[in-house]
Amino acid sequence: MSSLSPIPPIPAKRVKIASGAKGGFPMTPDLSIVVPVYNEADGLPTFHAKLSACAQAVARARGMRIEIVYVDDGSRDACATVAGELPALGVDVQVVALSRNFGKEAALLAGLDHARGDALLFMDGDGQHPPEMIETFVGLWKDQGYDVPYAVKADRMDEAASRRWFVKVFYKLLNFGASTRIPEDAADFRLLSPRATAALRRLPERNRFFKGLSSWIGFRQIAVPYRPAGRTHGSSSWSFFRLLSLSMEALTSFSPAPLRLAGLVGAVLAGIAFLYGVWIVIERLFWGIPVPGYPSLVVGLMVIGGVQLLVIGVMGEYIARILSEIKARPVYFVADHALRHDEEPAAPAAADYGDVGARPMILP
Repeated sequence: MSSLSPIPPIPAKRVKIASGAKGGFPMTPDLSIVVPVYNEADGLPTFHAKLSACAQAVARARGMRIEIVYVDDGSRDACATVAGELPALGVDVQVVALSRNFGKEAALLAGLDHARGDALLFMDGDGQHPPEMIETFVGLWKDQGYDVPYAVKADRMDEAASRRWFVKVFYKLLNFGASTRIPEDAADFRLLSPRATAALRRLPERNRFFKGLSSWIGFRQIAVPYRPAGRTHGSSSWSFFRLLSLSMEALTSFSPAPLRLAGLVGAVLAGIAFLYGVWIVIERLFWGIPVPGYPSLVVGLMVIGGVQLLVIGVMGEYIARILSEIKARPVYFVADHALRHDEEPAAPAAADYGDVGARPMILP
């Protein structure tokens, strides 16, 4: 695990932590459910009621203690405020509000860093990941010994053909020449056993691709088909260009496929150019056909120049990722943090501090 250099303290809101157990020592949860949210204030109470009911049922059936960790990724609405007022009945509720919108991958890392449970379960807060599947995941972990049960879309027939094609091409590129295959149509909705959680926490990358890293760590994994439910409220904020940007981030941060494809394209063009040159020589020597000069030269230069610019652009993306890793900036900052234990109100903590992302750090 990489270490960060000391940085000056930043203004931070008070972290409210309830005592939770007798003597002021809260019990460690067996399972933490991490839910990144962004502009979900209107649908969050309904989602929380359903999620907490399913979590309570699992906790009673399995004799477990469960916490729900909401990570607000700099929402523009009152999502953080609404999350802080959600009832902690039968489960602990933790709210981590980031200082701005850092992106879903940063929110997932914040949840990974702040979750107190031995095992972790990640799911979206828009209602499309059915909370009823929590029991299935826990059963696969507890009863059958799987370390990473993950949800996979049963089909994409409800999506546009262009989107299905884009997803298929993305996974083909992602798995091109990869040593570890990432399952196609896998969701972030998955459970990580204690040892899988410990392994994921050891990965120091700042440019992260959660699904890829979860597959890369290995252990016993199993796919669980599911059909996404309807959104609790509103519509998806993921536009085509945001998905395209996320795909580029995933490819360049996790896979060497773009570099290999660039090299392959260069090799193919070089082979075509060589064969074309041989053909021109044969035509001239055996059939006396004159060789056209200017047009073929211009076309050849334009093709070569375009390929060179493409390769430079791909290399630039990787260099940008390398620069980001070398800078070692925190992945996120926490503006507010609250933890409420089962059926107990929040109370001021003994210390007032801020949290810094990339790895938990306490500032003076």
